[in-house]
Amino acid sequence: MDLGLGGKTVFITGASSGIGAAAARLFAEEGADVVISYGRNKAGAEQTAQTVREKGRMAWLLEMDMAEPQCVSEAVQLLPAEIEGLDGLVLCAGLSLHTAFGDISAEEWNRVLTINLTGVFFVLQALTPLLRDGSAVVAVASVSAQTGVAHQAHYAAAKAGLVNLTKSAARALAPRVRVNCVAPGITMTPMGQDTIDALDPDYARDKMLLQRFAAAEEIARAIVFLASPANSFMTGATVDINGGRELR
Repeated sequence: MDLGLGGKTVFITGASSGIGAAAARLFAEEGADVVISYGRNKAGAEQTAQTVREKGRMAWLLEMDMAEPQCVSEAVQLLPAEIEGLDGLVLCAGLSLHTAFGDISAEEWNRVLTINLTGVFFVLQALTPLLRDGSAVVAVASVSAQTGVAHQAHYAAAKAGLVNLTKSAARALAPRVRVNCVAPGITMTPMGQDTIDALDPDYARDKMLLQRFAAAEEIARAIVFLASPANSFMTGATVDINGGRELR
């Protein structure tokens, strides 16, 4: 199936590792050029860029601090002039901390909400003028948005907000731009490994219908499809990819 991504340009936040890096590679395999946005992990971003270039596609690195709206705006101004527009935007950057409900400080609460929700909004706002007609946005939420998590109340709240931000953005940008969201279950990434380490060893067997955790590429495949012209009539939707952890 031709996804229609040949010659397109896609911007990915959080592309230094995990789901974002996997998505960058798959976009390149489909013929797209990729802007690789990163916060602190420059080495990971460079490795992702190398992977994209090995697929014969263009890759650009862009350092961007999502915690500061002004920094986001300034970073966008530094995009190379050759990038005249974007055909896709994947909002994948995130921060997951494990803290008991009663021990979450105001500082930690604000940091998690800023990276996972507020910063996502300002990136979307800053890049909207560059989104071409017929382009697509894909945000990465979490199954936590549906279930809540006792030791990640801030993370779950932020991801629930992101699900609703997806709907609001879909309304605001229609019909020119489609905006959708994926809600992954626990995924074997550097961030997801912290969650896996904190779980009971039998968690996957007992809680998930497929009895295993996801690979980053399994989430990335859905992202690439949602961002592609092949997915031409879906907007405002959240797609669950949780191995049967939560059914609705």
